Amino acid sequence: MALRAAVFDLDGVLALPSVVGALRRTEAELALPRGFLNEASQTGGPDGSSARLMRGEITFSQWVPLMEEGCRKCAEVSGICLPENFSISQIFGRAAAARKINHPMLQAALALRKKGYTTCILTNNWLDDSSQRGSLAQLVCQLSPHFNFVIESCRISMAKPDPQIYKFVLDTLKASPSEVVFLDDIGAYLKPARDLGMATILVRDTDPALTELQKVTGVQLLQTAATLPVPCNPSDMSHVYVPIKPGVRLHCVELGSGPAVCLCHGFPESWFSWRYQIPALAQAGFRVLALDMKGYGESSSPPEIEEYSMEVLCQEMVTFLDKLGIPQAVFIGHDWGGMLVWNMALFYPERVRAVASLNTPFVPANPNVSTMEKIKANPVFDYQLYFQEPGVAEAELEQNLSRTFKSFFRASDGKVSVAERWLFAGGLLVKTPEEPSLSSIVTEEDIQFYVQQFQKSGFRGPLNWYRNVETNWRWGCKSVGRKILIPALMVTAEKDKVLVPEMSKHMEDWIPYLKRGHIKDCGHWTQMEKPTELNQILIEWLETDARDPPVVSKL
Repeated sequence: MALRAAVFDLDGVLALPSVVGALRRTEAELALPRGFLNEASQTGGPDGSSARLMRGEITFSQWVPLMEEGCRKCAEVSGICLPENFSISQIFGRAAAARKINHPMLQAALALRKKGYTTCILTNNWLDDSSQRGSLAQLVCQLSPHFNFVIESCRISMAKPDPQIYKFVLDTLKASPSEVVFLDDIGAYLKPARDLGMATILVRDTDPALTELQKVTGVQLLQTAATLPVPCNPSDMSHVYVPIKPGVRLHCVELGSGPAVCLCHGFPESWFSWRYQIPALAQAGFRVLALDMKGYGESSSPPEIEEYSMEVLCQEMVTFLDKLGIPQAVFIGHDWGGMLVWNMALFYPERVRAVASLNTPFVPANPNVSTMEKIKANPVFDYQLYFQEPGVAEAELEQNLSRTFKSFFRASDGKVSVAERWLFAGGLLVKTPEEPSLSSIVTEEDIQFYVQQFQKSGFRGPLNWYRNVETNWRWGCKSVGRKILIPALMVTAEKDKVLVPEMSKHMEDWIPYLKRGHIKDCGHWTQMEKPTELNQILIEWLETDARDPPVVSKL
C-alpha cells in the first residue's frame, strides 16, 4: 500500500538542537559522566517521575525536585560530587529554550502536505509551568499550523515507546501502518512503529534523513535552490474587520504578539502579498496586521474618487489604530503603501513607532511644480495618465483577471513585466500574451487568490488611488519644511524599472537618520521575489528600531 501519511518527532527532528544533545553537552561542561542525566531521568522506569511527566501526570515544576533527588542518589551511588550550582530547572530550561525550528525538515513536511500527505507531529512532551515555558509555547505555536495533527504525550496519557501511542497515531490518521512513515531521532522510539509495519527513518542528520524520506515517498524534498520562507495560508489566518465610518471598513489578517506592525500593500495587490513576511515577523515577536488597503479585497471599495485621497486614507489609518486600541504602530509599505506610510510619518508621527518603505522613496511636495507636471514630463509614468479616466483601465484589467495578474507579477529575470514596462500602445496589456506563462515568483494557487479577491472588489477602488494626484499634491504642500526624524528605513530594489533606486538618493536631506537596505537582482514585487533577503532586512531593523517601547515623559 502506498504511503500517504508522514509523522515527525519534534525534538531532534523538527526542532534543533535536541534536548538530549544539549544534556550531553551539559554533562561535559559540568564534568559529569556521559549519560549521567539520561540515566537519572530513567530512574523508576515506567512508574518513575520522568515517565509520569511525559504522560502528563505531573507538571514540569513538580518533576524538577524529583529529578534533582534522583540525580543526587545516582551521584552518591557513583561517588560523584555534583556542582554547587547544579540546577535541573536551569539545565532543562536552557536546553528547551535553545531549540529552533529545523526549516529544511519543516519545508519537507510542507512539500509532502502539498502533495496530499497527511502530516503529524508526535512528541513526548511535558506540561511546562516553568518560568521558561514561553519557549515551548512559541515552538509549538509556530509549528502546529503547518501540520494536520499534533499529538503530545502529556495530552493523551501515553508516551513513546508505549506501543499504544503508535496505535493512537494510526487511529488519528485513519491509516494503516503500511501507509505511514515515521521519523524520530531515538531508535528505541522507532522500533514499536516498525514492528507495527510503519516505514521508519532514524534522524541523525537532516540531509541524509531527507534523502531517505525523498526516496520512500517519491516526492522532491531536497532543495536545490534557496529555501523560501514559510508562507501563510489564507484559510488558517485570523481575519479582522474594523469599522471606520458608515459604509467603510478595513480588513486585515492578524498574527503574533508584541509591538504592532501594519503592513500596507501597493497596486494591484492584497494583504496576501505579505504572505512570506507575516509568519516571519510574528515569529520575531511582533503583532502583525496585514491590511487589505481601502478599495481592495475584503476592505470596502466605495466608488467615489475623493475617498482615496492620501489625506482621507491616512485619517482612516488613524481610525483603524483607534478602533483596535493601538496607540502607536510600525508602518511598513510597498508601492502605494510606501507613499501612505511616508505620509503617516509626516502628518501623524505620534502614531508611528517607526516607518519603512519598500521601493517607494520619500519625495517631498514641491509647491512650485505640481506632481501631475512631473508625471507628464517622465514617460515611465505614462501609465498613470492612462489610469486617470474612470472606466477605461478598469475595463482592460478586469477583462481577464488571470492574464492581468500573470502579466503583472513577474520576476526580474529578463522577462519584463507590465509593472516594469508600463509603456503601452492603446492599453496596458496590449503587448502581453493572451495566456502569459507563470512566473517563478508565484504559483497558480497564488494567482487564483488574487483573481478571487479582485472578482469581489474590481479595479475601480485601486485605480482611484491614482486619481487624486492634484489633491494629494495640495495636501503634501502643507508639510513643506518638515523632516521625518522618527526611526525610518528605505529598502531599494536593484531592478525595479519604475521606482528605481536612484530616486531615493536625496532622502537623507529630509530623513537625516534614515537607515537603508538594498536587494540585488530584485524587481518591483520585492516581498514575493526576494522574501528571504527582505525578511532579514526588516527583522534586523525592527529589532533595533522598533523593539523597545517609546519613551514616555515623566513630566
